[in-house]
Amino acid sequence: MSTKPKTPLTVIGGYLGSGKTTLVNHLLRNADGKRLAILVNEFGELQIDADLIEAQDDDVISLAGGCVCCSYGNDLIMAMMDMSKMGPCPDHIILEASGVALPAAIAGSVSLLNDFAVDGIVVLADAETIRNRYNDKYMGDTVSRQLSDADMVLLNKTDLVSTEDCQTIHAWLSDVTSQTPIIETSRCAIPAAVLLQDFGRSDIAPATQDAHQTNNFQTTLRVPDGPVDPNDYAIQLLKEIPGLVRAKGFVTSTDGSSKTIQLVGQRIEITPAPADATTGVVTISVCQASSKPDGE
Repeated sequence: MSTKPKTPLTVIGGYLGSGKTTLVNHLLRNADGKRLAILVNEFGELQIDADLIEAQDDDVISLAGGCVCCSYGNDLIMAMMDMSKMGPCPDHIILEASGVALPAAIAGSVSLLNDFAVDGIVVLADAETIRNRYNDKYMGDTVSRQLSDADMVLLNKTDLVSTEDCQTIHAWLSDVTSQTPIIETSRCAIPAAVLLQDFGRSDIAPATQDAHQTNNFQTTLRVPDGPVDPNDYAIQLLKEIPGLVRAKGFVTSTDGSSKTIQLVGQRIEITPAPADATTGVVTISVCQASSKPDGE
């Protein structure tokens, strides 16, 4: 039996657009000397800030400070086994779940491996949209189960709501999560030591269910025919795609520059795109007409 210490692992969950990408980039910039390994389903789902990337080779991106980002595709267990052979071994692993994943089911899969220990599950909640999504008949079950899995909830994007509304949402979250610790953040500004701690979780069981609730969701890639006004294009997506909950990608603006489109609910954010950005916007929508609500 191996006497090698187990590598701690934290699962980051949360519904589409809650801020997981922002959180991961923040942790990489504030790793406090730790060699972090980021595990993602596909690189396209997590955009690492370009200035943090030192090199890329197949399924591994080398990052500043000795950190790495690895893609596991459809085989999480094999990716974890490969990671256990890395030298030097990372100090901590952050497993970034997709927006419709159930974090406890993913943690259960990791618990099958002897080289890793699940420290805890952190779930992000968008202060502006979390209550509506929790009560939505199509996505509510997924959101509820994500929150119930959490050892800590980050009530993120608090800068987008009033102080009074934030207090109301915080109190509501305390009720629905049975007093799970809740930390309010703006742009996921939180010390790594607070997040990457051992929450004393002892109830992780091997996964017995699909970790992803994808039956009610449809993902498409939209590529505009030519230059567009980014804000107008985002509004057009809202009008054309029923049940649109998330859009993220790059377009060429009418002034010739490349822009990033981020759309969460009804909120639109337009920012400069990375130099190597490929035109195209990935949209995720609820299949309202053909699917039953979660849990039915």
